[in-house]
Amino acid sequence: MFPRPLPALKPNTHAYESLPMVKPTGFREYDARWFFGEELNLMGVQAVGMGLGTLIGRLGIAREIVTGHDFRGYSAAIKMALVTGLMAAGCKVHDIGLAMSPMAYFAQFALDVPCVAMVTASHNDNGWTGVKMGAARPVTFGPEEMNALKEIVLNADFDLVGGGSYRFVPDFPEIYIKDLTERPKIARKLKVIAACGNGTAGAFAPRILEALGCEVIPLDAELDHSFPRYNPNPEDMKMLHAMAEAVKQHGADVALGFDGDGDRCGVVDNLGEEIFADKIGVMLARDLGRLHPGAQFVVDVKSTGLFASDPALRELGVRTDYWKTGHSYIKRRVRDLQALAGFEKSGHFFFNAPVGRGYDDGLVTAIAVLDMLDRNPDRSMAELYAELPRTWGTPTMAAHCADEIKYDVAARVTRAIEALHAAGGSFADQPIRDVVTVNGVRVTVADGTWGLVRASSNKPELVVVCESPVSEARMRAMFAAIDGALRANPEVGAYNQTI
Repeated sequence: MFPRPLPALKPNTHAYESLPMVKPTGFREYDARWFFGEELNLMGVQAVGMGLGTLIGRLGIAREIVTGHDFRGYSAAIKMALVTGLMAAGCKVHDIGLAMSPMAYFAQFALDVPCVAMVTASHNDNGWTGVKMGAARPVTFGPEEMNALKEIVLNADFDLVGGGSYRFVPDFPEIYIKDLTERPKIARKLKVIAACGNGTAGAFAPRILEALGCEVIPLDAELDHSFPRYNPNPEDMKMLHAMAEAVKQHGADVALGFDGDGDRCGVVDNLGEEIFADKIGVMLARDLGRLHPGAQFVVDVKSTGLFASDPALRELGVRTDYWKTGHSYIKRRVRDLQALAGFEKSGHFFFNAPVGRGYDDGLVTAIAVLDMLDRNPDRSMAELYAELPRTWGTPTMAAHCADEIKYDVAARVTRAIEALHAAGGSFADQPIRDVVTVNGVRVTVADGTWGLVRASSNKPELVVVCESPVSEARMRAMFAAIDGALRANPEVGAYNQTI
């Protein structure tokens, strides 16, 4: 039995693997992320497993759970420590082995198991680890469950009922691949770059796309957890630039890029133009809206304003709801509104039936893009993109800010902009038209230019996105105003990338 509460330990002490170490800030809004060895040790992982099993029981859900792990050098060890904790708390564990996160979500349906715990840090730098968890398929934990888990673990308030068990599910990837590929092949002859950033998707994505009838050129598909070229993140301009170069080199019709755990997809068109994921969402909403007129969609607050203003979407009568950024938030909103799909600027896309099962899967997104091209055989990806109204947008930028203070800083910026709005003031040289505070603050001015600041849910960062339907100059003016509001707070550091 661990001591109550868990002791606060520093790495490299004599008790490093004698007592659990779990940094409280690792429990994020909707999943868990720690830097392994500095913020979490293996006994801490075991404590997380015991806490998760305890929480599942207290939620009144059968203690039966799917586990899997991504391709990092330490992920298998972390998963097995998690499994021992889950078993101690009475869980029946079904281990699918090396997997992408959507494979674990799919396993909840395929194996008829209520809960999931996927060991992954997605696209985070090597050294990070984490767990994506859920107990009500297809959704994953939100703040309420994460806070409850945090309290159980940090107070060592475990229900160690025993009776747990373990089984390894052999050849589960084959079940997943069969589910995605037993369908009509893509009729159009498409040459596709499958960019995997040396992440876990490299073991599965090229094979799946080939089985669908595409000519596939793998890019950085060799599994290498050191991520030698760039992090597998389809929001990262380095990855997008590599995809663009590959498209031009091979004369490909499209490049599809997958993040570290395969639940996101990024797109580069046949001209080598990087298309931000929110614009891909608009294109897919147009395509699916023709098949399902009046459909409901959900998008996150980082996403383009075109979901509200695009004339083609208005003509189709589709409805769009802007909601909190985060895969768990959008997943739940898609479920609650019975939306056809949800889109995040990060590349997390969520398709309900008949396209998907409601969870985020980068391969399901890739297939939706290929189906869109198949339904438009006379138009290239670039031509479909060119049909969208022009906007000028920034990439998703992140300014460093410690986990302990980032939410407070975001709240300060929000209060300052709200006060300016209430006073009838201007921002970025324009009167303020609207302020949305469902997740951080999104301020829109009179000409439709907008900017967003929010605290990252999984890294010590403040996220910034800006867009203008008018000009690049107006977009840059908005960024300058947003950056000025941030720089009023000395805790804010440098950006990971900028415009």
